[in-house]
Amino acid sequence: MKGSRETITKLLIPIFVCAFSQSVLAAPIELSLEDSIALAFKNNPNISIANSSREKSYWAVEQAKAVKGFSLDFTHSDKRYNSSPSYLNSLEQYTYYTKFDNSISLSLPIYSGGKLESQIDQAKLNLKVSDLNIDATKQQIKQCVTTYYFSVLQYHNALQVSQETVDNYLSHLKNVQAQYKAGMTPKSDVLSSEVSLANAQNSLIKAQNNYALAVANLNNAIGLSLDSEIKLNEDLQYEQYSQTLSDCEKYALANRPEMAQYQAKIAIAEYDGKIAKSSYQPTVSFAATEDWYDKEFSSLSHNNWLVSLTASFNIFDSGLVNSKVNQSKASLDTAQEQARQERDTILLEVRQYYLSMYEAEKRIDTSKVAVDQAKESLRIAEVRYAAGVGTNLDVLDALLSQNTAKTNYIQALYDYNTNKAQLDKAMGVAVK
Repeated sequence: MKGSRETITKLLIPIFVCAFSQSVLAAPIELSLEDSIALAFKNNPNISIANSSREKSYWAVEQAKAVKGFSLDFTHSDKRYNSSPSYLNSLEQYTYYTKFDNSISLSLPIYSGGKLESQIDQAKLNLKVSDLNIDATKQQIKQCVTTYYFSVLQYHNALQVSQETVDNYLSHLKNVQAQYKAGMTPKSDVLSSEVSLANAQNSLIKAQNNYALAVANLNNAIGLSLDSEIKLNEDLQYEQYSQTLSDCEKYALANRPEMAQYQAKIAIAEYDGKIAKSSYQPTVSFAATEDWYDKEFSSLSHNNWLVSLTASFNIFDSGLVNSKVNQSKASLDTAQEQARQERDTILLEVRQYYLSMYEAEKRIDTSKVAVDQAKESLRIAEVRYAAGVGTNLDVLDALLSQNTAKTNYIQALYDYNTNKAQLDKAMGVAVK
């Protein structure tokens, strides 16, 4: 008997453990907006791409610095060759030689007309552009995740409104059917109520699908599997925005990473001109070589050395340098025009999202009042219908009006919050 109990216990324990594990695994992942953004920064491939680009730019700076420094080269060669033929008794004879050669060479650029220095400064500016690109990438990811997060909240609230509307239509239909059985209402009231319920159920199905898609989009943005079950522990809120449009525009021009990037690109184009013009200047370089050679591999008995200081100056190149200088001028003009265009685009984005945000703010106030009025209108319509002094159409219209008012309120909150998030991105608000 005791053995049977032990056997049963051993069989049941894995079942209970498995059931407990499944219940734990089935629990939804709770996410705040901050948690979602942090996951996106961790999992989004664009962050890795931006960091890799920055790493490349960093080593480009080191490469440019290395070109300006000295270089030391070692060369070893083994040679086996024969002499010119000699003749002895009309016989052709050769003498064979073996030679081992080792040399060390040192070279150092002394003056390049500013070319090497400009290349270093240019590489540093490209590194700055890469750093700013990381900031811009993070701001873009934050804005996208925020929008997806708010979309889940919007569709979740819309789903609740749709379910509530279906429940209201269903409750009203039961009342109509009861009154019809009592002979107090015509058959047409039952039919119209059933049609309204069917339409509400169709809207509920769409709301369920919209919510599922919104969850999948958020999961994809933050790096979770598309079918992950999540629970958002925040809701759409209204917080008044205090800054003026002028303040936002000034902040954007001072803090938007793209503006700083284009200013750096203008400076890079200016350095292109300096590099091209450096060919008009002479170049001076220093070199030193020590060479050992002998018939034996390790012998250093024979050696010679060479020290040289070389200066060169371009006298005529058929207009090659002039062409490069003119190309750099055209590149500078392009960079300046692109910077002006980017400035106008940024100011337009700030104005667009600022005005859209305040338009949504006004709708929040009016739609909130409309929700309260629609609730009261529905209550009155239901009381009048139950008393036999109101019509079925009055109740159905009141139900539809309440659904519309609540949907408009949710939409206004969503539009306000998403436009606010887009405004932060347009202004270049730093990501913490």
